Amino acid sequence: MTEEITFILDSTEEAMNSTIAHLEKSFLNIRAGKASPQMLGSVFVDYYGAQTPLSQVANINVPDARTITIQPYEKKMIQPIEKAILIANLGFNPMNNGDVVIISVPPLTEERRRDLSKQAKAEAEDAKVGIRNSRKEANTDIKKLEKEGTSEDICKTAEETVQKLTDSFIKKIEEHLVVKEAEIMKV
Repeated sequence: MTEEITFILDSTEEAMNSTIAHLEKSFLNIRAGKASPQMLGSVFVDYYGAQTPLSQVANINVPDARTITIQPYEKKMIQPIEKAILIANLGFNPMNNGDVVIISVPPLTEERRRDLSKQAKAEAEDAKVGIRNSRKEANTDIKKLEKEGTSEDICKTAEETVQKLTDSFIKKIEEHLVVKEAEIMKV
């Protein structure tokens, strides 16, 4: 195979790997019953006029399976942190004791579990679209090389390799989704 084809295949696999990594990160934000600091990963606090990730203005701990505590580095950040959590619309009701923001993670209802499962499916579908887009880009690049004179057999083999990559990554997404759905539906 030519260097160009090898480069296309490598960059396609890299793009697909980053799609899987993004999916895994998205799945961390979908809560499955137990409290976790990642649940607050999408929360940004107004810190002196700049939108700053919560983890950069406070220490986030999980003392037990149903509680998240947020210890701000500056005491005056308690109110902005509470406001940011409410704005993030995560379904949490933050409280504070003057020093720490406390979030009680409510147990998931059956309806909420179904909603989270739908959300996980949507994330998985987005990831599949990303994988297919990577395949499309790779095949377009391979076709260009074929027009520029690369042998038809080499290009055909490369396209088959891209399809095998696509199939294996779609399968990985399905496996991740099955695991996440089981985690969400487990009471």
